[in-house]
Amino acid sequence: MSLSVVQGFSKSLAMTVLSEIGDKTFFAAAILAMRHPRRYVLAGCLSSLIVMTILSAAVGWAAPNLISRTLTKHIATVLFLGFGLWSLWDAFHEGESEELAEVEAELDADLKASSETARANGKVMQDDDAKKKNRPLLSQFLSPIFLKAFSITFFGEWGDKSQIATIGLAAAENPLGVVLGGILGQALCQTAAVFGGKSLATQISEKFIALSGGILFIVFGIQSFFATIES
Repeated sequence: MSLSVVQGFSKSLAMTVLSEIGDKTFFAAAILAMRHPRRYVLAGCLSSLIVMTILSAAVGWAAPNLISRTLTKHIATVLFLGFGLWSLWDAFHEGESEELAEVEAELDADLKASSETARANGKVMQDDDAKKKNRPLLSQFLSPIFLKAFSITFFGEWGDKSQIATIGLAAAENPLGVVLGGILGQALCQTAAVFGGKSLATQISEKFIALSGGILFIVFGIQSFFATIES
């Protein structure tokens, strides 16, 4: 494995873990896992994030082919430094957010709306484990729970700071390493959210995560700046 792949992998892994822990999609996975079978929630959330990581890395990989590599590196440097300062500002000027409660309220409202719709249509929701076991494996994972977890995570992550940072990282580093590190980081975070549940989510210090992430982004920005000068 080349050095460039290792660098892209390690940077992407660290950035993903610090960006996703305590994020909105992290809380959503934790709450969904308390209400639905964990394997469907984990499969839906992780599949969504893998798709998002690959798409973001593809955009970052294509950027140097559309504009000059030097300009791409300058943009990546500005993004990393900007996200770093943004995260530090959040850490020092905002207290512990109520994002967990907000996500839980949104999911409760969605669940209530779904239940009212089902009653209006005269449908009765029943758990039939025997039927589920007899269904093909693929159709089990393409269940409403899987699709719900996939869509909530995908649209919650779209345009998020971590997605844009992945694009910038893939433009500056080896895209394969960025994809592999991002997927592993997402797998670690989502597994922790699904199996740790709400008890783990409530113990996370968002201020500490924001501070750590801010420092990491600034380090990446400085490295990107010097790499641009050397090239």
